[in-house]
Amino acid sequence: MTARTLALAAAAALALSGCKQGAAAHLGAAKDAVFEKRPEEALREYRLALDALERDDSPEARVYRARALRGAADVYYLEQRDMRRAVEVYRELIQQCPEAPETLEGRIHLAEILRTHYRDVRGAINELTAAIARNPPQTAELGYQVAKLYFELGDYQQCEIEVAGLVNKYETSTFVDDAMLLRGQALAMMDGRRQDAMRVFQELVEKFHDSELQPHALYELGKLRADGGELEKAIEAWVEALRRHPDPSVVQGAIARVRKRMRSTTPRRIGDEAVAFDRDTPPPAVAKTSAEAAGGTAEEAAREAQMRPSDGQAEPGRKAKDPARAQ
Repeated sequence: MTARTLALAAAAALALSGCKQGAAAHLGAAKDAVFEKRPEEALREYRLALDALERDDSPEARVYRARALRGAADVYYLEQRDMRRAVEVYRELIQQCPEAPETLEGRIHLAEILRTHYRDVRGAINELTAAIARNPPQTAELGYQVAKLYFELGDYQQCEIEVAGLVNKYETSTFVDDAMLLRGQALAMMDGRRQDAMRVFQELVEKFHDSELQPHALYELGKLRADGGELEKAIEAWVEALRRHPDPSVVQGAIARVRKRMRSTTPRRIGDEAVAFDRDTPPPAVAKTSAEAAGGTAEEAAREAQMRPSDGQAEPGRKAKDPARAQ
Protein backbone atom coordinates (compact mmCIF):
# COMPACT_ATOMS: atom_id res chain seq x y z
CA MET A 1 0.00 0.00 0.00
CA THR A 2 1.49 3.34 -1.06
CA ALA A 3 1.83 6.33 1.16
CA ARG A 4 -0.82 8.13 -0.90
CA THR A 5 -3.31 5.31 -0.37
CA LEU A 6 -2.63 5.32 3.35
CA ALA A 7 -3.12 9.04 3.46
CA LEU A 8 -6.45 8.82 1.65
CA ALA A 9 -7.66 6.04 3.95
CA ALA A 10 -6.69 8.05 6.98
CA ALA A 11 -8.46 11.10 5.60
CA ALA A 12 -11.60 9.08 4.93
CA ALA A 13 -11.55 7.61 8.42
CA LEU A 14 -11.08 11.06 9.89
CA ALA A 15 -13.94 12.38 7.81
CA LEU A 16 -16.24 9.57 8.93
CA SER A 17 -15.23 10.15 12.52
CA GLY A 18 -16.02 13.81 12.07
CA CYS A 19 -19.40 12.93 10.58
CA LYS A 20 -20.27 10.77 13.56
CA GLN A 21 -19.24 13.50 15.95
CA GLY A 22 -21.29 15.97 13.98
CA ALA A 23 -24.31 13.66 13.99
CA ALA A 24 -24.01 13.16 17.73
CA ALA A 25 -23.85 16.94 18.23
CA HIS A 26 -26.96 17.46 16.10
CA LEU A 27 -28.84 14.75 18.02
CA GLY A 28 -27.97 16.46 21.28
CA ALA A 29 -29.16 19.83 19.94
CA ALA A 30 -32.40 18.23 18.69
CA LYS A 31 -33.06 16.67 22.10
CA ASP A 32 -32.61 20.06 23.77
CA ALA A 33 -34.96 21.69 21.27
CA VAL A 34 -37.65 19.10 21.96
CA PHE A 35 -37.32 19.66 25.69
CA GLU A 36 -37.63 23.41 25.16
CA LYS A 37 -40.75 22.98 22.98
CA ARG A 38 -39.08 24.14 19.74
CA PRO A 39 -40.20 21.40 17.32
CA GLU A 40 -39.15 23.15 14.10
CA GLU A 41 -35.59 23.53 15.34
CA ALA A 42 -35.58 19.93 16.55
CA LEU A 43 -36.61 18.70 13.10
CA ARG A 44 -33.86 20.76 11.49
CA GLU A 45 -31.23 19.24 13.80
CA TYR A 46 -32.48 15.70 13.13
CA ARG A 47 -32.22 16.34 9.39
CA LEU A 48 -28.65 17.65 9.75
CA ALA A 49 -27.74 14.52 11.70
CA LEU A 50 -29.15 12.31 8.93
CA ASP A 51 -27.30 14.29 6.28
CA ALA A 52 -24.04 13.81 8.18
CA LEU A 53 -24.59 10.04 8.18
CA GLU A 54 -25.65 9.72 4.55
CA ARG A 55 -22.59 7.76 3.31
CA ASP A 56 -21.78 6.01 6.56
CA ASP A 57 -23.06 2.45 7.09
CA SER A 58 -21.00 1.58 10.11
CA PRO A 59 -22.71 0.06 13.20
CA GLU A 60 -22.30 3.31 15.10
CA ALA A 61 -23.82 5.29 12.24
CA ARG A 62 -26.81 2.93 12.14
CA VAL A 63 -27.43 3.62 15.82
CA TYR A 64 -27.39 7.39 15.23
CA ARG A 65 -29.57 7.06 12.15
CA ALA A 66 -32.24 5.12 14.05
CA ARG A 67 -32.26 7.71 16.82
CA ALA A 68 -32.59 10.58 14.36
CA LEU A 69 -35.44 8.99 12.42
CA ARG A 70 -37.31 7.98 15.56
CA GLY A 71 -36.84 11.44 17.04
CA ALA A 72 -38.09 13.20 13.92
CA ALA A 73 -41.12 10.89 13.63
CA ASP A 74 -42.01 11.47 17.27
CA VAL A 75 -41.86 15.24 16.79
CA TYR A 76 -44.24 15.04 13.84
CA TYR A 77 -46.58 12.76 15.80
CA LEU A 78 -46.50 14.08 19.35
CA GLU A 79 -45.57 17.75 18.92
CA GLN A 80 -46.86 18.89 15.54
CA ARG A 81 -49.67 16.32 15.14
CA ASP A 82 -48.70 15.96 11.48
CA MET A 83 -49.86 12.38 11.00
CA ARG A 84 -48.98 12.13 7.31
CA ARG A 85 -45.33 13.06 7.86
CA ALA A 86 -45.15 10.96 11.01
CA VAL A 87 -46.29 7.86 9.11
CA GLU A 88 -43.73 8.53 6.37
CA VAL A 89 -40.80 8.85 8.80
CA TYR A 90 -41.85 5.88 10.95
CA ARG A 91 -41.95 3.75 7.80
CA GLU A 92 -38.54 5.08 6.75
CA LEU A 93 -37.23 4.05 10.18
CA ILE A 94 -38.69 0.54 9.78
CA GLN A 95 -37.18 0.18 6.31
CA GLN A 96 -33.68 1.47 7.10
CA CYS A 97 -33.28 0.20 10.68
CA PRO A 98 -35.49 -2.88 11.07
CA GLU A 99 -33.51 -4.34 14.01
CA ALA A 100 -33.00 -1.16 16.00
CA PRO A 101 -34.62 -0.80 19.46
CA GLU A 102 -36.12 2.51 18.29
CA THR A 103 -37.98 0.66 15.53
CA LEU A 104 -39.97 -1.37 18.06
CA GLU A 105 -41.47 1.73 19.66
CA GLY A 106 -41.84 3.26 16.23
CA ARG A 107 -44.08 0.37 15.14
CA ILE A 108 -46.23 0.80 18.24
CA HIS A 109 -46.71 4.51 17.55
CA LEU A 110 -47.39 3.81 13.89
CA ALA A 111 -50.04 1.24 14.84
CA GLU A 112 -51.80 3.81 17.03
CA ILE A 113 -51.79 6.39 14.23
CA LEU A 114 -53.16 3.90 11.70
CA ARG A 115 -55.96 2.81 14.01
CA THR A 116 -56.96 6.19 15.44
CA HIS A 117 -56.45 8.60 12.56
CA TYR A 118 -56.81 6.45 9.46
CA ARG A 119 -59.13 3.69 10.73
CA ASP A 120 -56.70 1.18 9.24
CA VAL A 121 -57.25 -1.51 11.88
CA ARG A 122 -55.61 -4.29 9.90
CA GLY A 123 -52.57 -2.12 9.26
CA ALA A 124 -52.33 -1.53 13.01
CA ILE A 125 -52.57 -5.28 13.64
CA ASN A 126 -49.70 -5.89 11.20
CA GLU A 127 -47.44 -3.38 12.94
CA LEU A 128 -48.18 -4.74 16.42
CA THR A 129 -47.69 -8.32 15.24
CA ALA A 130 -44.30 -7.37 13.83
CA ALA A 131 -43.40 -5.75 17.15
CA ILE A 132 -44.48 -8.87 19.06
CA ALA A 133 -42.22 -10.97 16.83
CA ARG A 134 -39.27 -9.20 18.45
CA ASN A 135 -40.42 -10.64 21.82
CA PRO A 136 -40.24 -7.36 23.73
CA PRO A 137 -40.91 -7.08 27.49
CA GLN A 138 -44.41 -5.70 26.81
CA THR A 139 -45.46 -8.67 24.64
CA ALA A 140 -48.50 -9.46 26.83
CA GLU A 141 -49.78 -5.90 26.54
CA LEU A 142 -49.23 -5.83 22.78
CA GLY A 143 -51.00 -9.18 22.40
CA TYR A 144 -53.97 -7.80 24.30
CA GLN A 145 -54.04 -4.78 21.98
CA VAL A 146 -54.07 -7.07 18.95
CA ALA A 147 -57.00 -9.03 20.39
CA LYS A 148 -58.90 -5.78 21.00
CA LEU A 149 -58.34 -4.77 17.39
CA TYR A 150 -59.80 -8.07 16.16
CA PHE A 151 -62.83 -7.45 18.40
CA GLU A 152 -63.14 -3.98 16.86
CA LEU A 153 -63.14 -5.59 13.42
CA GLY A 154 -65.93 -7.95 14.49
CA ASP A 155 -63.67 -10.97 14.09
CA TYR A 156 -64.72 -12.45 17.44
CA GLN A 157 -63.35 -15.91 16.69
CA GLN A 158 -59.83 -14.61 16.06
CA CYS A 159 -60.13 -12.31 19.06
CA GLU A 160 -60.97 -15.30 21.27
CA ILE A 161 -58.03 -17.27 19.85
CA GLU A 162 -55.59 -14.42 20.51
CA VAL A 163 -56.80 -13.90 24.08
CA ALA A 164 -56.84 -17.61 24.92
CA GLY A 165 -53.20 -17.88 23.89
CA LEU A 166 -52.32 -14.80 25.90
CA VAL A 167 -54.00 -16.09 29.08
CA ASN A 168 -52.29 -19.48 28.79
CA LYS A 169 -48.83 -18.09 28.07
CA TYR A 170 -48.74 -15.12 30.46
CA GLU A 171 -50.63 -16.31 33.54
CA THR A 172 -48.88 -13.82 35.83
CA SER A 173 -49.31 -10.80 33.57
CA THR A 174 -51.25 -7.81 34.85
CA PHE A 175 -53.28 -8.00 31.64
CA VAL A 176 -54.76 -11.44 32.35
CA ASP A 177 -58.00 -10.11 33.88
CA ASP A 178 -58.40 -7.67 30.97
CA ALA A 179 -57.85 -10.53 28.57
CA MET A 180 -60.38 -12.76 30.32
CA LEU A 181 -63.05 -10.06 30.23
CA LEU A 182 -62.40 -9.49 26.53
CA ARG A 183 -62.52 -13.24 25.90
CA GLY A 184 -65.89 -13.53 27.61
CA GLN A 185 -67.27 -10.63 25.58
CA ALA A 186 -66.02 -12.19 22.34
CA LEU A 187 -67.57 -15.55 23.20
CA ALA A 188 -70.86 -13.84 24.06
CA MET A 189 -70.96 -12.38 20.55
CA MET A 190 -70.58 -15.81 18.93
CA ASP A 191 -73.54 -18.08 18.21
CA GLY A 192 -73.83 -21.04 20.53
CA ARG A 193 -71.06 -19.91 22.92
CA ARG A 194 -73.18 -18.36 25.70
CA GLN A 195 -72.29 -21.08 28.22
CA ASP A 196 -68.58 -20.71 27.42
CA ALA A 197 -68.84 -16.95 27.93
CA MET A 198 -70.59 -17.43 31.28
CA ARG A 199 -67.87 -19.84 32.37
CA VAL A 200 -65.13 -17.30 31.54
CA PHE A 201 -66.91 -14.46 33.38
CA GLN A 202 -67.48 -16.68 36.40
CA GLU A 203 -63.82 -17.70 36.40
CA LEU A 204 -62.75 -14.05 36.33
CA VAL A 205 -65.08 -13.26 39.25
CA GLU A 206 -63.71 -16.11 41.35
CA LYS A 207 -60.05 -15.76 40.42
CA PHE A 208 -59.65 -11.97 40.55
CA HIS A 209 -61.62 -10.80 43.61
CA ASP A 210 -59.74 -7.50 43.85
CA SER A 211 -59.73 -6.65 40.15
CA GLU A 212 -61.56 -3.50 39.12
CA LEU A 213 -62.95 -5.58 36.25
CA GLN A 214 -64.76 -8.01 38.58
CA PRO A 215 -68.01 -5.96 38.75
CA HIS A 216 -67.97 -5.63 34.97
CA ALA A 217 -67.70 -9.42 34.67
CA LEU A 218 -70.64 -9.80 37.07
CA TYR A 219 -72.68 -7.37 34.99
CA GLU A 220 -71.93 -9.28 31.79
CA LEU A 221 -72.73 -12.56 33.56
CA GLY A 222 -76.09 -11.17 34.63
CA LYS A 223 -76.90 -10.14 31.07
CA LEU A 224 -76.21 -13.64 29.78
CA ARG A 225 -78.32 -15.21 32.54
CA ALA A 226 -81.21 -12.88 31.74
CA ASP A 227 -80.96 -13.70 28.04
CA GLY A 228 -81.17 -17.38 28.97
CA GLY A 229 -84.29 -16.86 31.07
CA GLU A 230 -82.51 -17.21 34.43
CA LEU A 231 -83.96 -13.95 35.71
CA GLU A 232 -83.50 -14.49 39.45
CA LYS A 233 -79.86 -15.56 38.97
CA ALA A 234 -79.31 -12.52 36.76
CA ILE A 235 -80.52 -10.24 39.55
CA GLU A 236 -78.22 -12.02 42.02
CA ALA A 237 -75.20 -11.27 39.82
CA TRP A 238 -76.21 -7.63 39.38
CA VAL A 239 -76.81 -7.10 43.09
CA GLU A 240 -73.29 -8.37 43.75
CA ALA A 241 -71.93 -6.12 40.98
CA LEU A 242 -73.52 -3.06 42.60
CA ARG A 243 -71.02 -3.15 45.46
CA ARG A 244 -68.13 -1.96 43.29
CA HIS A 245 -69.49 -1.06 39.85
CA PRO A 246 -68.33 2.42 38.75
CA ASP A 247 -71.76 3.23 37.25
CA PRO A 248 -74.43 1.83 39.62
CA SER A 249 -77.28 3.43 37.64
CA VAL A 250 -76.57 1.08 34.72
CA VAL A 251 -76.81 -1.97 36.95
CA GLN A 252 -79.90 -0.65 38.74
CA GLY A 253 -81.57 -0.04 35.40
CA ALA A 254 -80.92 -3.64 34.34
CA ILE A 255 -82.36 -4.93 37.62
CA ALA A 256 -85.47 -2.78 37.23
CA ARG A 257 -86.09 -3.99 33.68
CA VAL A 258 -85.79 -7.65 34.64
CA ARG A 259 -88.06 -7.23 37.67
CA LYS A 260 -90.66 -5.57 35.45
CA ARG A 261 -90.32 -8.46 33.04
CA MET A 262 -90.83 -10.94 35.88
CA ARG A 263 -94.00 -9.17 37.01
CA SER A 264 -95.43 -9.09 33.51
CA THR A 265 -94.81 -12.80 32.91
CA THR A 266 -95.89 -14.16 36.34
CA PRO A 267 -99.55 -15.40 36.28
CA ARG A 268 -101.93 -13.83 38.81
CA ARG A 269 -103.22 -16.09 41.55
CA ILE A 270 -106.01 -15.96 44.12
CA GLY A 271 -104.79 -13.94 47.07
CA ASP A 272 -102.20 -12.09 44.99
CA GLU A 273 -101.51 -8.96 47.01
CA ALA A 274 -100.87 -6.88 43.89
CA VAL A 275 -104.30 -7.77 42.55
CA ALA A 276 -106.08 -7.52 45.92
CA PHE A 277 -104.98 -3.92 46.39
CA ASP A 278 -105.16 -2.89 42.75
CA ARG A 279 -107.42 0.16 42.87
CA ASP A 280 -107.59 0.38 39.10
CA THR A 281 -109.68 -2.81 38.89
CA PRO A 282 -113.26 -1.88 37.86
CA PRO A 283 -116.12 -2.98 40.20
CA PRO A 284 -118.22 -5.98 39.15
CA ALA A 285 -121.19 -5.19 36.92
CA VAL A 286 -124.70 -5.24 38.57
CA ALA A 287 -127.39 -7.05 36.60
CA LYS A 288 -130.18 -4.86 35.33
CA THR A 289 -133.91 -5.69 35.40
CA SER A 290 -135.66 -6.25 32.09
CA ALA A 291 -137.36 -2.85 32.41
CA GLU A 292 -134.05 -1.09 32.94
CA ALA A 293 -132.45 -3.01 30.11
CA ALA A 294 -135.24 -1.82 27.82
CA GLY A 295 -134.80 1.77 28.89
CA GLY A 296 -137.77 1.95 31.29
CA THR A 297 -138.09 4.29 34.25
CA ALA A 298 -137.26 3.47 37.86
CA GLU A 299 -141.00 3.30 38.72
CA GLU A 300 -141.57 0.70 35.97
CA ALA A 301 -138.64 -1.32 37.25
CA ALA A 302 -140.10 -1.25 40.80
CA ARG A 303 -143.49 -2.47 39.60
CA GLU A 304 -141.81 -5.27 37.66
CA ALA A 305 -139.99 -6.36 40.80
CA GLN A 306 -143.30 -6.53 42.75
CA MET A 307 -144.85 -8.71 40.06
CA ARG A 308 -141.97 -11.31 40.19
CA PRO A 309 -142.98 -14.59 41.90
CA SER A 310 -141.45 -15.39 45.25
CA ASP A 311 -139.07 -18.34 45.65
CA GLY A 312 -140.88 -21.63 45.15
CA GLN A 313 -143.71 -20.10 43.04
CA ALA A 314 -143.97 -20.62 39.31
CA GLU A 315 -143.63 -17.75 36.94
CA PRO A 316 -146.77 -16.90 34.90
CA GLY A 317 -147.27 -19.45 32.13
CA ARG A 318 -144.95 -22.07 33.77
CA LYS A 319 -145.63 -24.95 36.15
CA ALA A 320 -143.90 -25.27 39.49
CA LYS A 321 -141.31 -28.05 39.68
CA ASP A 322 -142.45 -31.30 41.32
CA PRO A 323 -140.44 -31.49 44.57
CA ALA A 324 -140.19 -35.24 44.18
CA ARG A 325 -138.60 -34.97 40.74
CA ALA A 326 -136.38 -32.19 41.82
CA GLN A 327 -134.60 -34.50 44.25
